[in-house]
Amino acid sequence: MKITWLGHSGFRIEVEGAVLLVDPWLTGNPMFPADRRAEAIAGATHVLLTHGHGDHAGDALALARELDVPLVGIYDLISWYQARDGVKGIGFNKGGTVDLGGARVTMVNACHSSSVGGEDGPRYAGSEAGFMIAGEGHVIYLSGDTDIMADMGWMAEYHRPDIGILSCGGHFTMDMDRAAFAARKYFQFRWVIPCHYRTFPLLAQDASVLKAGLPPGVEVIEPEVLEPIGF
Repeated sequence: MKITWLGHSGFRIEVEGAVLLVDPWLTGNPMFPADRRAEAIAGATHVLLTHGHGDHAGDALALARELDVPLVGIYDLISWYQARDGVKGIGFNKGGTVDLGGARVTMVNACHSSSVGGEDGPRYAGSEAGFMIAGEGHVIYLSGDTDIMADMGWMAEYHRPDIGILSCGGHFTMDMDRAAFAARKYFQFRWVIPCHYRTFPLLAQDASVLKAGLPPGVEVIEPEVLEPIGF
């Protein structure tokens, strides 16, 4: 398994027979080197979306068309893309599990919002979500944009993720301290990868608070853009 940060909340996850581009905001992302786009998207099999905001789904349609791969995510958003734009899609909902090239992807709850831009302002884009991604002997909890939720308790007990990819830059999501609290209280992670940080001055610029708030034995991996992390 390889997890590669694309900046902000974007990831390339290579697991089982799948290459998942998760929330791949590349165009206009100040963290992403535009001249390495081809490298980032090579061989992708699916585009997986947590919600409709532009800093997560801004490149989704273009990539689905260019790579001829399905968009995967909440039914409302994916079915809208399919009807409007004619792209391939796999729409499902919370509690549902889909097999993506041998990786088992389960949609779970998140606490945020989800919309896309429209002529008259934001348009409803289905519910925000997170994912549990199981394969190659690991389970990744991809939080999506969220605050702490009591749901994290049963999610951790049921899915038992050992890798946490947590949106924790603050302001729009939980911050580093709240993410550390959630990880301590609910999960038994072996590794934690922070995201949705460093992109703008408004967000946290490092993960020192997260590291300080986690118990011994939990490794916080601060990712670098396009440097694969192997598990």
